[in-house]
Amino acid sequence: MTKTPMEIALEEAISANANDEVPVGAVIVKDGQVIAKASNLTHKKFDPTGHAEMRVIRLACEALRSERLVDCDLYVTLEPCTMCAAAISFARIRRLYFAASDEKGGAVEHGVRFYSQPTCHHRPEVYSGLGERQASRLLKNFFAGKREE
Repeated sequence: MTKTPMEIALEEAISANANDEVPVGAVIVKDGQVIAKASNLTHKKFDPTGHAEMRVIRLACEALRSERLVDCDLYVTLEPCTMCAAAISFARIRRLYFAASDEKGGAVEHGVRFYSQPTCHHRPEVYSGLGERQASRLLKNFFAGKREE
């Protein structure tokens, strides 16, 4: 049985969780093929830009040997922040699918609503809620565990 891109992104989020990173995973698909996958890696690499979206965009650009990811779709387990929303726009990603909303840090449907800004030059099609229950549960459990520490 073939896994969906969001299922692969959720596996990446689980991997991040196992590494004591905020459990977010991302996958980029082109023509039905997974081009790249990544998870959050900010703490272990001491990299504030080590969000899953940033990492997967870098990997996909390298794989395709292009700074643009035209005709590519991004699946991510959490609503992108402003930094990631901007990178998605600059990479010209065609469609963004995200699982869980992020009322505090999200910048797509919450906060600055990056793609609604007049300075945004490329707006991907956005679809939310795909895999939301699993992604939300993973995030809630991670942060509950942090509060207990």
